Amino acid sequence: MTLAGTAAIRTSTAAPAVARVRRDPRLAIVAALYTAAQLILAAPGRSLAWDESIYFSQVDPRSPAAFFSAPRSRGVTLLGAPVAAFTSDPLVLRTFLAVLSGLALFGAFAVWHRIIGRGTSALAALLFAGLWVTVEYGSQMMPNLWVAFGAVAATGFFLRAVREGPRRGHLVGLAVAVGWPTLVRAPDGVWLALPLLAGVLVRAWRDWRIAAAIAAGLAAGMAEWIAEAYARFGGITERLADSDAIEGGLGFSWNVGNALRSADGPLLCRPCDVGYPAVSHIAWWPALPLLAVVGIVVAARAGRLAPALLPVLCAVSLSASYLFLIPYAAPRFLLPAYALLALPVAALLTAGARAVRTSPTPLRITAAVLAGALLAGHWYVQAQILHRQIGSARRNVGEYRALADALRRIGIRPPCLVAGDSQPIAYDAGCASSINSNLRSDASQASGPVVVRAAEHRAVAILVAPGGGAPSYAPGWQRRELTGSPLITGWSAYVPPKR
Repeated sequence: MTLAGTAAIRTSTAAPAVARVRRDPRLAIVAALYTAAQLILAAPGRSLAWDESIYFSQVDPRSPAAFFSAPRSRGVTLLGAPVAAFTSDPLVLRTFLAVLSGLALFGAFAVWHRIIGRGTSALAALLFAGLWVTVEYGSQMMPNLWVAFGAVAATGFFLRAVREGPRRGHLVGLAVAVGWPTLVRAPDGVWLALPLLAGVLVRAWRDWRIAAAIAAGLAAGMAEWIAEAYARFGGITERLADSDAIEGGLGFSWNVGNALRSADGPLLCRPCDVGYPAVSHIAWWPALPLLAVVGIVVAARAGRLAPALLPVLCAVSLSASYLFLIPYAAPRFLLPAYALLALPVAALLTAGARAVRTSPTPLRITAAVLAGALLAGHWYVQAQILHRQIGSARRNVGEYRALADALRRIGIRPPCLVAGDSQPIAYDAGCASSINSNLRSDASQASGPVVVRAAEHRAVAILVAPGGGAPSYAPGWQRRELTGSPLITGWSAYVPPKR
């Protein structure tokens, strides 16, 4: 086949999709606005945060790989690999991820066009993209948002497979949409697959090909995690045990209160000893599942139960471990649930708008105006929270950069190691941290002898926060005050005595 013929086939294949977007560009507009919000608000001026520096260091050839602990999954590192091949610039990485997450938002919710309609799927995407935490993490190299996109696509492909028949495209899409969340967050992939596999047991949906697609996606996503469990941790049981220890003990834990406390930040609530936020900041949080339940009732009465119920069941499954099995919280943990619950809520709002158009009674008009006002207020509050969180994050990364610069000024340059509470600081300085790929311990236990031995052949500094004491495992090391920015007042580093 000639190049011209190949190009013609590709053009003819892509043309219908482009035409559909042109006819109804609402979802594309939502995705574009989502990307623009990240590029304007969330991406500029931010170096890598703690977890991001761990993930990115795995693929960045210019930096030592940080210790990769048992609970983490390697799929997240793939998000940064295309950028790491060329540069370590955080702005380039954030720009790339902002564009990629916008495309993922479009692709995930586009799967639902033929199930709930183009307008409703665009509204669902807008409801999800309008949350501060969705904008905050769109340009970050973290797993939960990407689980959310996969979960939305997986439930959509499942419903299309049982409604339209198990066509090859539906089955491949379902397998990929289950496999990707599993690759970036292995436990979440399992929690997503469980309700989908249970759905195949429903008599009207019973089809071995659909079950096989789910199982294939789950197996493909888990393959790397299982291989690494044997290669680095001694087996699956040992890796799970390590994960349990790092997570603080997995078991029943009423974590709903902690999740509510962190609904508007902090980004990690561990220990979660903050107070409850203002009611105006968290009213949306209990309202979302309540509206989803109302959406199920309305959809059932209209004979459209499955498109409303399945996303809710998957949301419950994906949020269960974060609400009942761990003792701490972070706003990003529930992103997959928020994305899935946005689907029945959008369908409910669309049904309400349709009812007002067809029969505009005073009561319905009043309800529509009230709903519109509440939605506008909700987005205003989300913008306020986002502004506050971005400011806080920039102060944190500003501190990281200032500490890295201060370490360079006292002679800590590659090849080097920074010990203490140091991971993102070490990354910014181009050093290994005391949590590195050769150690199975965290910084609180960190192998003092290893740090001391490292000083024999490379520059080493033990970072100490304001008020901290001298490291007991390095007697005779010299204290150097770190200067250069008001952000690091009181910080110091201990370095070996000059020989």
